[in-house]
Amino acid sequence: MTGLVYKSTGSWYTVKTALGETYECRIKGKFRMKGIKSTNPIAVGDYVDFQLETDNDQVSGIINNIHDRKNYIVRKSVNLSKQTHIIASNIDQVFLMITINNPPTLTSFIDRFLVTANAYSVKTVLLFNKIDVYDEETLNEVRYLAHVYRKIGYECIGVSAISGKNIDKVKDLMHNKVSMFSGHSGVGKSTLVNAIEPDLNIKTKAISTLHMQGQHTTTFAEMFDLSFGGQIIDTPGIKGFGVVDMEKEEVGDYFPEIFALKQDCKFNNCLHIKEPNCAVKEALENDDIAFSRYRSYVQIVEGEDEHYRTDNWERE
Repeated sequence: MTGLVYKSTGSWYTVKTALGETYECRIKGKFRMKGIKSTNPIAVGDYVDFQLETDNDQVSGIINNIHDRKNYIVRKSVNLSKQTHIIASNIDQVFLMITINNPPTLTSFIDRFLVTANAYSVKTVLLFNKIDVYDEETLNEVRYLAHVYRKIGYECIGVSAISGKNIDKVKDLMHNKVSMFSGHSGVGKSTLVNAIEPDLNIKTKAISTLHMQGQHTTTFAEMFDLSFGGQIIDTPGIKGFGVVDMEKEEVGDYFPEIFALKQDCKFNNCLHIKEPNCAVKEALENDDIAFSRYRSYVQIVEGEDEHYRTDNWERE
């Protein structure tokens, strides 16, 4: 039998067939380790083959094959384990949710996510959430960031799950597609998903006032069918986003504004950091490239941690 993985809990997988039948499935130990380096060999969005077995009148499935993926989103843990984790696969688009404060989303996190999505051929739309509660100064920050990312080709939408602003616009983009929602804990993913499809009734929690961070409400990625066509994948909040398996020479290829200029550099192997006659550094000086984007690029190339010290990056 063949089905689509709708939920993963680490050891069991909820698999749905084309006929709408749902089975709880697992994988055998040897299959778990075969040529797969991530912590989860099977991800939500995978198409798998499985066979049924009955144990004490309980019917379950044994997964014996994973179909080739058209794409996936993978991250490296920012803790000491540095293990890789596939968040979801076979995605038509991912909505990265951003909040300026409560909690803050750093540009380094946004850029690392976009680089990974670009590398694995996943379209990304940036959603600036909670714009109904921002003052004018914070709204100007949203406008500036939206300008930075629109300039390099990303669609940016200001939304409010509470007031309903631009919810219909997001729904139109989701029609008959597999969409993933991602972002830090507390940015309002579950609240927005509930606004888009109220019948799902996904659990939400308030922001922790002590640390201004969200409390984890989604423990595992899970796919849901949408009444207006398509599926949505709700994911756990991500604290940090480590870039996986990328040579320093190729990082610039996943920054659209850097990739567009690389042919104008004096040296073919220019890393755009210390080399002379560099078109990227010239564009940076002319404010044609955003400093925050260039800072993220250098951090990834030099292997710096996402949570940099800002005083090391003040412009001279």
